[in-house]
Amino acid sequence: MAHRSAYRVGEVEISVVSRGEPGDLPSLVLLPGTGFTAQDWGVVADDLAGDRVVHAVDLRGHGRSSWPGRYSVDLMAQDVRRLLPALGAPVDLVGHSLGGLVACRVAAGDPALVRRLVLEDVGLLRPREPATPQRPEGVLDFDWRVVEQVRPEIDSPAAHWPATVAAITAPTLVVAGGAASFVPQDSITDLVELLPDGRVVTIDAGHEVHAARPADFVSTLRAFLAGLA
Repeated sequence: MAHRSAYRVGEVEISVVSRGEPGDLPSLVLLPGTGFTAQDWGVVADDLAGDRVVHAVDLRGHGRSSWPGRYSVDLMAQDVRRLLPALGAPVDLVGHSLGGLVACRVAAGDPALVRRLVLEDVGLLRPREPATPQRPEGVLDFDWRVVEQVRPEIDSPAAHWPATVAAITAPTLVVAGGAASFVPQDSITDLVELLPDGRVVTIDAGHEVHAARPADFVSTLRAFLAGLA
């Protein structure tokens, strides 16, 4: 059964939904994309928790984690680096979209925390025409200031990103969403080519592979985490 815990990491509290019982396998930590929360991983986390502990994280500014009003990829990565020892590091780390960028910074900056890394539909960042989306109406599960402050980092990426990816020593799987995704798939190829130990699997499901095709996502994940792919 899932249970939620709050962890103090520096200036913020990070909320984590945990499932499963400790066993021989490392803990698995799931980081969602912009605007999504730990709940987004529900189906996948339930399946994967059959043989290991699975922790789904609300990044800062999302869900029940703190909404401090200050957001960046590096601040989120700092939070996760401080969180992982409490979750049983070294862990297997999975990141979707923004969560994948955060996971890259964690794995590159503190390799001892990450055993294996999975990036869901994450490409190497390239400069692009700035375009901040309009805020949806109604109550949101996240702080809209995340979009306002992080989107410029995506539109005009820092020069460190190629070196960051090249510094990731953990075996890494990139799950690409195929032609239906808005992420340029050649940017995923570029990212994989920079990884010292990288490989890519395409599941034609669009950007949210884990939500659109959870069974395929889980089977691909299991094979990689077991060292079979």
